[in-house]
Amino acid sequence: MDIDPILKALAAALQGEGPAVEIVTDANGAAKALPVETSVEDAAVVVRTSGSTGTPKATVLTIDALAASSVGTAVALRGEGQWLLALPLQYVAGVQVLVRSLYAGTRPWVVDQSNGFTPEAFTAAAEELTDKIRFTSLVPTQLQRLLDSPAPETLAVLRRFNAILLGGAPASAELLAAAHAEGLNVVTTYGSAETCGGCVYDGEPLDGVEIRLGEGELEGRILLGGATVAAGYLENGPEAFFEDDDTRWYVTGDLGEMSPEGKLTVLGRADDVIITGGVKASAAYIQEKLEGLDGVTAAFVAGVPSREWGQAVAAVVAVADPTREGIRGFTAKREAALGVLAPKTVLAVSELPMLPNGKPDRLAMIEQLEALHQGQ
Repeated sequence: MDIDPILKALAAALQGEGPAVEIVTDANGAAKALPVETSVEDAAVVVRTSGSTGTPKATVLTIDALAASSVGTAVALRGEGQWLLALPLQYVAGVQVLVRSLYAGTRPWVVDQSNGFTPEAFTAAAEELTDKIRFTSLVPTQLQRLLDSPAPETLAVLRRFNAILLGGAPASAELLAAAHAEGLNVVTTYGSAETCGGCVYDGEPLDGVEIRLGEGELEGRILLGGATVAAGYLENGPEAFFEDDDTRWYVTGDLGEMSPEGKLTVLGRADDVIITGGVKASAAYIQEKLEGLDGVTAAFVAGVPSREWGQAVAAVVAVADPTREGIRGFTAKREAALGVLAPKTVLAVSELPMLPNGKPDRLAMIEQLEALHQGQ
């Protein structure tokens, strides 16, 4: 992929010498930077939210917000360096690889994904890096594939990164433990397009970022504030943003808790509570229990409409053995682990469907589960 035209347009936008840009990709994965008109002063980049929970929103990021994010990242990672791009450019995490590279004055390298993400292509691209300080951003699925690779050179290039940012979806404790056991410096990130991407690293906010938990009707909701918060949406209202004491805040869709030391733990989405037969159940809790069962590599849990239960617990489960015998064994395990909270409807797959940015395709899975439950 030739990213020079994109870098040129992005550099001009960041310097205030060109229009704001949105990076788009075609069906073949080719990317280009398109000029975007906005009413926002100093707008630099427009990125779409993932659309994992609804219609994607065009989010406007300013020069100052992106600069604050880049500086905060450099401070957290203790330096600037060369970046390897392994994420789609149309989403904020991919854009940020280019933005950080421009501010650092280094040349980013791109992983060839013409045949999808493979350990071989990642390794080949990583071997082209020349800077002593190296970074990359991955989603959990990508890191898992790299760790599963039998090629020793893949692990060797991973160990040469000063830090591997991991975000886009929750990372399991098993994945993090496996990465750390191999000597990898994995930094978990939390954020969204509305905060210039990850703005909380390993539970702690970047410099210039604030975290607080909502109260009242926003009880327990994670609120992110500070210099990295977006100017707003290009086409939608500002309902997710507010100002308080000269600080701009974004209301996330997630619930969290803060430790006495000020570290954030993300508990799950605020809308993942399932009321089934009058009992409140957390989809995140059920998912965690399912993923703890032998043979389960990943799970997604949601409530689906049910005449009997009001909402029924349903799950898409990625299992090592998706055959009839494997499913029969999983059914017994799930009922023993969860009792009355065990999913009434289960769709077994070899792997969860994903969006291009590495997040689970929630809407597609909910639609599948609803159809499956209604057909039972």
